Amino acid sequence: MKKLFFSLFLVGVLSLGCQVRPKPIDYGHVGCHYCSMTIVDQQHAAQLVTKKGKVFNFDAVECMMNQLKDEDGTAMALFLVNDFDRPGELTDATKATYLISENIPSPMGAFLSAFSEEAAALHIKDVNGGELLTWNALKQQFKLDF
Repeated sequence: MKKLFFSLFLVGVLSLGCQVRPKPIDYGHVGCHYCSMTIVDQQHAAQLVTKKGKVFNFDAVECMMNQLKDEDGTAMALFLVNDFDRPGELTDATKATYLISENIPSPMGAFLSAFSEEAAALHIKDVNGGELLTWNALKQQFKLDF
């Protein structure tokens, strides 16, 4: 009976540890997986979640994109970016609209911001100037081919 209970307990614990879902970023306490800077900017952070449930946090979208150069992009289940208009809120990076504007600095100097809504990105672009990109265009800019 003890062996059965232990086996069920172990399966339960292991399945909880491998859930594929975002994890809240502990701003001010966790470091960027790519550059090791402490993540404090809630408008530019990003996160990758592997198909096995491992979470990688980044202080900027450009750090996530640079990390993907060394990763198998097909091993990722979730690509997430903070919505510039909703600080601290992660959104699907593959559906986001990106703005590169020299009037909006990002932590690593790429001037790259993400928006969950294209209309919001267009508005910020009208105010600050810059160039809008889709996920596929951003991948091309960073020379990613997955």
